[in-house]
Amino acid sequence: MGETPADSALIDGFGRSIRYLRISVTDRCDLRCRYCMAEKMTFLPRNRLLALEEIAVIAERFIAFGVRKIRLSGGEPLVRRDVVELAHRLGGHVGRGLDELTMTTNATRLAEHAEALVAAGMRRVNVSLDSRDPALFRHITRHGDVAQVLDGIAAGHRAGLAIKINMVALKGLNEDEIAPMLEWCMAQGHDLTLIETMPLGAIDEDRTDRFLPLTAVFDRLSSRFALTRDTNGTGGPARYWRVDGTATRLGLISPLTANFCDGCNRVRLTTEGRLYSCLGHEDQVDLKHALRTGGVAALDDAIRLGIAGKPARHDFRIERGAAPAVARHMSVTGG
Repeated sequence: MGETPADSALIDGFGRSIRYLRISVTDRCDLRCRYCMAEKMTFLPRNRLLALEEIAVIAERFIAFGVRKIRLSGGEPLVRRDVVELAHRLGGHVGRGLDELTMTTNATRLAEHAEALVAAGMRRVNVSLDSRDPALFRHITRHGDVAQVLDGIAAGHRAGLAIKINMVALKGLNEDEIAPMLEWCMAQGHDLTLIETMPLGAIDEDRTDRFLPLTAVFDRLSSRFALTRDTNGTGGPARYWRVDGTATRLGLISPLTANFCDGCNRVRLTTEGRLYSCLGHEDQVDLKHALRTGGVAALDDAIRLGIAGKPARHDFRIERGAAPAVARHMSVTGG
């Protein structure tokens, strides 16, 4: 992994310690969720992507700088052929500088890879699942088969992966499924995190039509379930509640109705090697260029530069007809 930098702490200009790196290993996905992508997407040419070795080197420099958690994401990370090999390499650092290696996946290919991910050192995955109704799931994803996803979740659970369901709350689409989804998670022993739709990238619909404030959702859920605030987080942006009498936790990620930027401890590496210190800003540093032209020393300098430029907060707004907060899609930056 190389020598630890002399100043190993990554502290931004607002005193926040950066301990969490999210890596988009691919911008490609085998689904086309309406709130995330346009139906006809143009993906990056493969020759512009970071090589597996480059991703590993960059991740290991972040570990040397004190990052304790890494999440692999996309797009859909399991569509990248060498992602399990990457997981094995990074998983070797768990317990030796890294506390946790996790993944966000749509689970369409999780049944095939679950045991290999566990063998690599992964113990937990987030699964994006906005509906368990086959017809609605197919509508939201444009062509997905929910049975394939549910099979993947079951296989992951059998292999020993803790499962957290990520559900984007969509007005007029899946809002009536939120309480049943929580009940299903309670029965299965999974956690559930609800997410407000975010204005990232141009899509074929107006996001204001589907924006569902989680403040209202939580009011409805708390009248039906006994929820107790849980201050033990997982390093991400969610606020958590325990569902009394169960092992399930309910998380809320609400970038529009309850800004969480004050405690932000994470940065994102895109599949072509750009470091974004904020999901809602376009400012970035090209780590691929630094690594290829100047080696590890230049890479370390570029990482420090990116952290120093981290803004105080995002500028997300949902307004009818307004342009997205940033032009890039979530799949480019990584979930």
